[in-house]
Amino acid sequence: MLLDSASLYFRAFHGVPDDVVAPDGSPVNAVRGFLDMVATLVRARRPERLVACWDEDWRPAFRTAAIPSYKAHRLADPVTNREETPPALDPQVPVIAEVLAALGVARVGAAGFEADDVIGTLATAEVAAAAPADVEVVTGDRDLFQLVDDDAGVRVLYIGRGVRNLEVVDGTRLRERYGMAEGRLYADMAILRGDPSDGLPGVPGIGEKTAVGLITRYDGLEGLLAAVRDGDPGLSAGQRTKLTAASDYLAAAPGVVRVARDAPVNHADDTLPRTPADHDAVVALAERWGLESSLSRVVRAFTG
Repeated sequence: MLLDSASLYFRAFHGVPDDVVAPDGSPVNAVRGFLDMVATLVRARRPERLVACWDEDWRPAFRTAAIPSYKAHRLADPVTNREETPPALDPQVPVIAEVLAALGVARVGAAGFEADDVIGTLATAEVAAAAPADVEVVTGDRDLFQLVDDDAGVRVLYIGRGVRNLEVVDGTRLRERYGMAEGRLYADMAILRGDPSDGLPGVPGIGEKTAVGLITRYDGLEGLLAAVRDGDPGLSAGQRTKLTAASDYLAAAPGVVRVARDAPVNHADDTLPRTPADHDAVVALAERWGLESSLSRVVRAFTG
């Protein structure tokens, strides 16, 4: 099980009341919510291995060099490349990292890469080691639908409606929702459609429905671009004009939208811990931050 950690703790922060505080009044709603999500996921899915994938760089240089608008609207400080986040959330992220270490849950990042890239790299390595694998990616971000691959054994647990109402996204579900059963085609569709929340313009005049039709007809972006170059009669004059005008964007976007599969991740023992790695640290953190109930639920879920 690969956790898109930032996706989880952002959702926890916004989903758990901000009056959930530590004994000293410090906010811990994101910490509590994150831990409760992990406990629920482990109880429901029973993974043998668990990795909390981490953003070491939420806006990597290789992506902004390709498309400068990538996540630019979320910058709190362009000089330091710091993301604009709620002030009450920032101090909770290191606490989550401390708790994961005390529990013995692997937390893995890669310098210069996002958690999405860590997830893509770990999933790809698992498939290479044993195909079909059995990999579940937990996220509230549809971008990671691109990893869905029934043949390889990779699916997404989408928590857009909450962990207790998670949606298992596999090839069948992709076909039902988007008319395509392969994650790679989803990524190419997303390139055409664009994503304002990530600062990706897409191809002006081509919405999701048209993007799905084009990508499925030509089996991916490369096939579509070849059809444009060859003057394929299956494309309307308007579609050729729009795609040609967006040629610079379409050349750069794949390196931004598609997750990396070769991020420099470090090896970590990702076996689900049956007992906390540091029992004393868990007790101290529980007392310091008022996390007794949440940590107890996690430990029970791990041992159950």
